[in-house]
Amino acid sequence: MVTTDNPQALSQDFDLKAYLQNQQAIVEAALDQAILVTEPPKIYEAMRYSLLAGGKRLRPILCLATCELLGGTGAMALPTACALEMIHTMSLIHDDLPAMDNDDYRRGKLTNHKVYGEDIAILAGDALLAYAFEFIADRTENVPPAQVLQVIARLGRAVGAAGLVGGQVVDLESEGKTDITVEELSFIHTHKTGALLEVCVTSGAILAGAAAADLDRLTRYAQNIGLAFQIIDDILDITATQEELGKTAGKDLQAEKATYPKLLGLEGSRQRADQLVGEAIAQLEPYGSAAMPLVAIAQFITARKN
Repeated sequence: MVTTDNPQALSQDFDLKAYLQNQQAIVEAALDQAILVTEPPKIYEAMRYSLLAGGKRLRPILCLATCELLGGTGAMALPTACALEMIHTMSLIHDDLPAMDNDDYRRGKLTNHKVYGEDIAILAGDALLAYAFEFIADRTENVPPAQVLQVIARLGRAVGAAGLVGGQVVDLESEGKTDITVEELSFIHTHKTGALLEVCVTSGAILAGAAAADLDRLTRYAQNIGLAFQIIDDILDITATQEELGKTAGKDLQAEKATYPKLLGLEGSRQRADQLVGEAIAQLEPYGSAAMPLVAIAQFITARKN
């Protein structure tokens, strides 16, 4: 449905807090049932430890919201939404390892390898990644198989060398370098963080049977909020406390990572994030008030404190 309503103006009356709480409750309940402890118990306990450690659950919520925007149902998208959170959790477990970003805390709790050891933490991440694809294939209902297959293929690309893994490699290689350009930094962020956020949105659209024009618009929306999200992460690493972040603050500076504040300054980085969010919201104008959840989430990305 196309309307002339301005979604950005209408979003001011949208209760994002209540929306997120309701969607988080749905996702949390589904994740809790998705992985139960069985033999051998340690690996399942380690998987659940990080998967159920809380968090904003923005990635699964983006999947659900996009599916519903295009006429699908939350039930159609929920298995994929859960799988996205499993993959995101895998990336956090592995990112926190000593060989990577080496952090002791995540979401205010000890990181997985601090509780279960590095060996089990690596395997817990591996298990979550593998199970995510199984979960989509086994649990998705009332969606044509070709659309489910397309989601699985896109998700595989987003998390592999063409996406998250590739971005992480370039991020690691950039540590300590002083000649990283904005273009190179954009590559890191759009792959390491943006690729997974993008597939959260596009997978919801595909499950709902999105037309090509809708998929193009929502891809541009997702790409913009994905880059904005990581820019704000760069800013918060400098400006927020460990208590606010739930993880060690100032890690980017310690590791001499390439960041937007390092290249553009704090104010320049905020302006760039705001510009990206504005461009993302512009893609939603054809949907009018139906896009309020996605508009409000985009605005939240630049307003968040952790």
